[in-house]
Amino acid sequence: QLQLVESGGGLVQPGGSLTLSCTASERALDDYTITWFRQAPGKEREGVACISNFVGIVNYADSVKGRFNISRDNAKNLVYLQMSSLKPEDTAVYYCNLHSVWSRLDYWGQGTQVTVSS
Repeated sequence: QLQLVESGGGLVQPGGSLTLSCTASERALDDYTITWFRQAPGKEREGVACISNFVGIVNYADSVKGRFNISRDNAKNLVYLQMSSLKPEDTAVYYCNLHSVWSRLDYWGQGTQVTVSS
C-alpha cells in the first residue's frame, strides 16, 4: 500500500511563510492526482491546492490563490505546499491526498498542524 507522511507544520505569525512536504513511499507520483486538504476546527475539510497526474496542471481554492503553491518532485517522491502571507484563517491540520486514476482509491497522510497566530 502507498503510504504518505506530511511534515513541516508549526507555529507562524500572520504574514509569515511555511513550506509543507509530503513524502510518498513509492515512486509513482505521476500516476496520481495530488491534493492538499486542510481541516480547521469546526469547519469542513477543504481542498486548497491540486496538481493533476502526468502533466501537472494546478488548481487552487480562491481563499489561497496567489499565496500558496503546490509542486512535486517525482524523482524524490515529494510533494510540496509553499505557503506565504499566512492568515489566522489558514490555521488547520493539513493533509496530502493521492488519488489513483486507475483504481480511484484515495491515500491519505496523517496530517501536519499549521497554526497562524500573533
